Amino acid sequence: MTVTRRPRIVLPARFSTSAAALRYGAEVTARKLVEAVWAAGGEPLVLHPHAPGGVADEAEIAARLEVADGVLLPGGGDLAAHWTGQEPHPTLYDVDEEQDAFDLGLARVALARGVPVLAICRGLQVVNAALGGTVVQDMDAEYGEGCHHRHRVHKVAVAPDSALTDVVGAAVEVSCYHHQCLATLGEGLRVVARAEDGVIEAVELTEPRGWFLGVQWHPEDTWDSAPEQRAVFEALVAASA
Repeated sequence: MTVTRRPRIVLPARFSTSAAALRYGAEVTARKLVEAVWAAGGEPLVLHPHAPGGVADEAEIAARLEVADGVLLPGGGDLAAHWTGQEPHPTLYDVDEEQDAFDLGLARVALARGVPVLAICRGLQVVNAALGGTVVQDMDAEYGEGCHHRHRVHKVAVAPDSALTDVVGAAVEVSCYHHQCLATLGEGLRVVARAEDGVIEAVELTEPRGWFLGVQWHPEDTWDSAPEQRAVFEALVAASA
């Protein structure tokens, strides 16, 4: 029997202080996320984030990225505010300078090389920061109490002239978990989806070197019950094949 090699989708690990059955701090990724990649036909590969002292060696990242057919930048903790030239807000959480530096370097290298990239939640904010954009540090502080998108399911309108509409349609119900969102867009990005309250929910590149999609929501939450969310991962894998 001939087995076809699955496209290799690289995900940077997330640092964790503990994990079940381990005696040390851990490097993890969400099972739901890797299952979504696998179900879409990809081979998820978790990459160790190496950027000691908060400094990434992009030549090293480029060499390590040789194994990748595609990249998935996942959700996680907040970016340190200095990466976007902003003042930190008291609500920032799980900030890790090494994680930040590696993710930013990985985003820059992958986009410059034209490697297919799917950026989810924090991953979208990483791409925006890597391209010179900023984030709303705390949505409650910016828009009023209760305006964050933690544990929220809502409708998103998709621009008809976008590649995203071919994936999820003109409108889609999404699952969100974030207290930050995009503010000033990074160079070359354009908004292709917004929530009903105006928050940016997806972006594309105006002149991409390779396939790219950035979404603020978490398609992995409902990939196994919502075909349009599964299609997000299938689009990444297809572009990476």
